[in-house]
Amino acid sequence: MTKLTTWLAHTGLCVALALPIIPAGTHGAAATPFTAAGAIPGNGPERLQQVRAQGHDGAALRCLTEALYFEARGESLAGQRAVAEVIMNRVDHPSFPKSVCGVVNQSGQFSYKGRSLRMRDSAAAMRARRIAAELLAGAPRTLTQGATYFHTAYVRPSWTRRFTRTTRIGSHVFYRSGRGARIASN
Repeated sequence: MTKLTTWLAHTGLCVALALPIIPAGTHGAAATPFTAAGAIPGNGPERLQQVRAQGHDGAALRCLTEALYFEARGESLAGQRAVAEVIMNRVDHPSFPKSVCGVVNQSGQFSYKGRSLRMRDSAAAMRARRIAAELLAGAPRTLTQGATYFHTAYVRPSWTRRFTRTTRIGSHVFYRSGRGARIASN
């Protein structure tokens, strides 16, 4: 990526994150952040600073964006957020690497890894980047009930018997460690 496209991508992200916090009709007045579905209060350029302050850097944002783009770009917003939750849940889980890039680059975990792929759909890439930034900034993880595994619904991996199914969102089925009663049967 050239310096210009890197700069444009960063600037675009800042603008995309800043827009949801300015309600229509305020025209420069002291705006109060709103919490429409998917919006996070204070989710503007200041959130980027919080992401860095929490130990996440540009590499974490790139790794999570790439994973969302290639694993879930055809999914709904909830489906993409759910995949991001799994990655962030893995970062917090003692059985997985302690960084976003460590989780994403862990051998054999994501089907797109090992290929020479480019994010050709810029709108989908920006959406994935926005979702990644929100999760890195601490957005609530409420969609998957702590899932650390997922697969597409058209396959039935043998490892699913060892885990508790939590939910299905779009074309992905989500699981967490441990046995016990299923939380969702969809």
